[in-house]
Amino acid sequence: MFKNHLKIAWRSLRKQPFLSVLNTLGLAIGIAGTLLICLYIYDELTYDRMFADAERIHRINVDMKFGGPDKQVSQVSGPMAAAVLQDIPQVEQTLRFRPWGTASLSRADSKELVLENNTAFADSTLIDMLGLKVLYGNPKDALSGPNKLLLTKSAAEKHFNLSDAVGQEVVFNESQTYTVSGVIEDLPKNSFLSTYSVFMSMLSHQDQNVNWGNHNYNTFIKLKPNTDPEDIAAPLQGMVEKYLIPYAQEFFPGITLEQFEASGNYVRYSTIPLVDIHLHSNREADMSQNSDYKDIYILSFIALFLILLASINFMNLSTAYSLKRSKEVGIRKTLGSNKMTLVRQFLTESGLMTFGSMVIGIALVIVVLPYFNDLANKSIAFPYLNPVFWGILLLSVLILGLFSGSYPAFFMSRFVPIRVLKGTGENTVGGSKLRSTLVVFQFVVSVFLIIGTLVVSQQLQFIQNKDLGYEKDQVLLVNNVNRLGSELPAFKERVKSLAQVGNASLSGFLPTPSYRTDSSYFLEGKMNQESAINMQGWQVDFDYINTLGLKMQAGRTFDPSITTDSSAVIINESALAVMQMEPEEALGKRIFNGIGEEGFSHFTIVGVVKNFHFESMRNQIRPLALHIGNSSGLMAIKLKSGNFEGAIAQIQTLWDATAPGIAFDYEFMDDSFDRVYQNERRLGTIFIIFTSLSIFIACLGLFGLAAFNAQKRIKEIGVRKVLGASVSQITYRLSFDFLKLVFIAILAAVPIGWIAMDRWLQDFTYRIDIGWTVFVLAALLASGIAILTVSYQSIKAAVMNPVKSLRTE
Repeated sequence: MFKNHLKIAWRSLRKQPFLSVLNTLGLAIGIAGTLLICLYIYDELTYDRMFADAERIHRINVDMKFGGPDKQVSQVSGPMAAAVLQDIPQVEQTLRFRPWGTASLSRADSKELVLENNTAFADSTLIDMLGLKVLYGNPKDALSGPNKLLLTKSAAEKHFNLSDAVGQEVVFNESQTYTVSGVIEDLPKNSFLSTYSVFMSMLSHQDQNVNWGNHNYNTFIKLKPNTDPEDIAAPLQGMVEKYLIPYAQEFFPGITLEQFEASGNYVRYSTIPLVDIHLHSNREADMSQNSDYKDIYILSFIALFLILLASINFMNLSTAYSLKRSKEVGIRKTLGSNKMTLVRQFLTESGLMTFGSMVIGIALVIVVLPYFNDLANKSIAFPYLNPVFWGILLLSVLILGLFSGSYPAFFMSRFVPIRVLKGTGENTVGGSKLRSTLVVFQFVVSVFLIIGTLVVSQQLQFIQNKDLGYEKDQVLLVNNVNRLGSELPAFKERVKSLAQVGNASLSGFLPTPSYRTDSSYFLEGKMNQESAINMQGWQVDFDYINTLGLKMQAGRTFDPSITTDSSAVIINESALAVMQMEPEEALGKRIFNGIGEEGFSHFTIVGVVKNFHFESMRNQIRPLALHIGNSSGLMAIKLKSGNFEGAIAQIQTLWDATAPGIAFDYEFMDDSFDRVYQNERRLGTIFIIFTSLSIFIACLGLFGLAAFNAQKRIKEIGVRKVLGASVSQITYRLSFDFLKLVFIAILAAVPIGWIAMDRWLQDFTYRIDIGWTVFVLAALLASGIAILTVSYQSIKAAVMNPVKSLRTE
């Protein structure tokens, strides 16, 4: 019986090639789009789950306020790891990282330098706690002593044969010699360590501020089995009173926890599971760029909408074209077929079409996946050999086939033989209210996605075009200039003398991702913790403000001819607001800092700079202090308009002459700025792609329904033409019913789109207001696409010779 159903199903599909192609293509695109999104979501949800006992590993976070705004930080103080291991019995193991950024490596017997973009100091528990795969070396000895380091496979291959790497010596940053104690497998792309390639022993790290007042270490703890994280919350918070307050008493004698909190300050420790960091952590000093769980929800809804749109297309087209098969159903029933036999027959047809769509959809995914990986910055592999994947996919396709085919099957099986064979059931078959409802739903989804795409695009454009308070265009950033040592000042002057260079500045602190450091400042005469002002403290040079085009609100910039400017400071407007002073009032005031340092340093305020963005626009601009100092990690070079390639070549020539053998590494500041918002840009691009797919699927259905409607009304059209109706009048009448449905969909989608996108924008401190133009543009786009889709079939029917349609009457 089933074999007979398959034969009839195949013949039926071949008899209706137009319907079969539309249905198969719509389902295939829906399946392919949904499958791509599901693979992406699976990759996001499995972040860091490859590590051993990942569910038991947590990171310690700190939320704090000590003057200035609140801070949420992913790093805690250096002594925290030893304290929790000693004081909290539920903690089995600890692991600290001290990220060190870009560093150079060279073999001890070679002067050839290789830059590694992400390096970090790590505790000796790294391999054991995370269960990293060691290719060469002794896992227990890898980071157990000073001057030892681990290399990933890719990093080791740059210097040695893998089998010979262990025991070799490398020079780190041209200063410190390390011994390679192990080579580990490259870390997976969906892990927080994916960009790190070199790990140095923490015992080699000479940190001058290993105290409870400085938060520089990403600290992870591994809990003992069956431990609830809530069990350690109280003892973890107890670290404040047990260790942090005694440390603060060195600077504020007699201070108590109650006094500290009464002044509005606080320090709150918490933990977050390792497997939740990627989607739920948006803190300062995260070790990797994280995503947002809200994006996962958005993509999940898009995937659901895509497959629903494809299923609705199938239902709509199948029921609409059922008129052509009404007499077939009548004859079958007359010859003895019962309702369930017909249902099984039609479900077999839908199942066959769904299976074909699945095959095409999988082929599309395999072809598109490399390009999707480039777009999403992923390394997603198609799970060819995963039986669970295939099982879930086949089950999903079976459910999809039943869902999509059940309504058409039961719909057609209900035809009354005497009516359809007499031809009196035509109007009933062709005018289903359910089809209209489904068309409205399709366009509600499409209009909603258009609104979402427009809002995301406008927010990204707002970020790109907003006055940032500094000039990021035509600024070249040269990395690792500290490698030039004593030659650096001369190199800077030679660069400034180039014709196409406007100015140059040396500082590791820039508005785009670079060094950051917080410190507590005190106004003179207010040396108490209640008056502390937490500010970023940036070391800059005399050319910094002019090079980056910062604008002064009051006072002056740094002047090398004024010897006292070595102790001058320029604050921003946010710092001024915390001090509760007017710009002119702050000039000449002295401020002190020194928490965590030996003694206090004092600075005199000589200027107030206008606020400029040095963090994501999701965050408010925080207080900032600029002072003259020796921070030479980067050189910012302001180029004049003209031949940039020629200017870069000239700078590289100067570099090569000053530091032969050291790679010239540079980028433009606007590229560095763009990386801050790459997740939002990816989301915007994904929105555009899948919105286009959803509109295409909806239009396929609309195109098929318009074709069916025109065919059903072909005699009516012929009569109207004979009676004098013009082509435009007939086209209008054929198109109006569909455009009415699209208009209803627009009315329903606008409030939904506004509510959803307004919530998305709330994550940004600096954001656009959703204007009425977004909704008008979305409505025009949806209407225009619908008109183009329907008008082709309408015009085709309207220009047909009425003789052909009426000759049978």
